Amino acid sequence: MSETESEKTDQTIPFYPDHILTEAKVALGLLVIVVLVGVLGSIWPIGLGAPADPMDTPANAQPEWYFLFLYEMLKYVSKTLGVIIPIVGLIVLALWPFIDRKQDSQRAKKVRWGMAIVACLVVAALTVKAAIG
Repeated sequence: MSETESEKTDQTIPFYPDHILTEAKVALGLLVIVVLVGVLGSIWPIGLGAPADPMDTPANAQPEWYFLFLYEMLKYVSKTLGVIIPIVGLIVLALWPFIDRKQDSQRAKKVRWGMAIVACLVVAALTVKAAIG
């Protein structure tokens, strides 16, 4: 059974003007909301408080948890070394697959695992120490 041409045209919705009018209604609704928020904000403004003072750091300033070990490490090494150590560590970590091309021995695997575990323990200990104290 084939449909006739008149049945096909009855099932479609024309882009113009139906879709254009729908989009215009949505755009007008958003414009009304934006203007309403702007007018209400002009009538009842929200105070911002005192301006920021870059020379006054609060006593409880602390980075996010994933930077706490770096923050704590700065207490034990100089600032220059505290910047260089993470950068060198990331560079070595990124270049390690290109540097180490030889066949692994059991001893090398154990040493590498030991270094990775020690590094993870140091990072975890510094993070916990910075979070607690």
